[in-house]
Amino acid sequence: MNPIGILLVDDHAVVRAGLRMLLSADPELQIVGEAETGAEGVRLARELSPDVVLMDISMPDMNGIEATRRIKEQCPDVAVLALTMHEDDQYFFEMLAAGASGYVPKRAAPNDLLSAIHAVQRGGVFLFPSLARLLVSDYLQKAEHTGGAGRGFEALTDREREVLTLIAQGHSNQEIADALVISVKTVNRHRENIMAKLNLHSRVELVRYAIEKGLIELT
Repeated sequence: MNPIGILLVDDHAVVRAGLRMLLSADPELQIVGEAETGAEGVRLARELSPDVVLMDISMPDMNGIEATRRIKEQCPDVAVLALTMHEDDQYFFEMLAAGASGYVPKRAAPNDLLSAIHAVQRGGVFLFPSLARLLVSDYLQKAEHTGGAGRGFEALTDREREVLTLIAQGHSNQEIADALVISVKTVNRHRENIMAKLNLHSRVELVRYAIEKGLIELT
């Protein structure tokens, strides 16, 4: 198996050096490039096609939110993982809206960062527990005004609930197919049905819903 290619985008050389030391200890990871501005990060993402971009938010030239938006437009298969000192909801929601697959504060434990990288590379979502709760809180506040807190759940079949839980946990379609002994095509059909029944439009919304319903836990 090829190592997971990582692009580091952070304007602080000390931070990048620390990340190099941490990530080089994992044989499944390989740093393929580094950038100290958002614009440079966009260019290198296009040229190097990394699997995962570790993206800071506050940078000169172009911030991480705009850089993430451009990377996802130009390289939709590249996963972006926010790694930042900011933990307020404004940056959190803006990064998710820009297309980030995960959000990890720089105070997080090294194992959390490694888990996040592996999760987003598989196509999953990784949200630091305190930030994931922001998603739930935001969802519940909106649900109070729309009456949609329990929307559609009763309409899901038992198998669809199983698939929903596995998707929210970050498993790939192939992993779900293997676990449930069904075809990838069937997993895709279940996914489409789930999204339609629950009126969800992205994996992040799906994860938020699964957390609120207690299908996955914040550990």
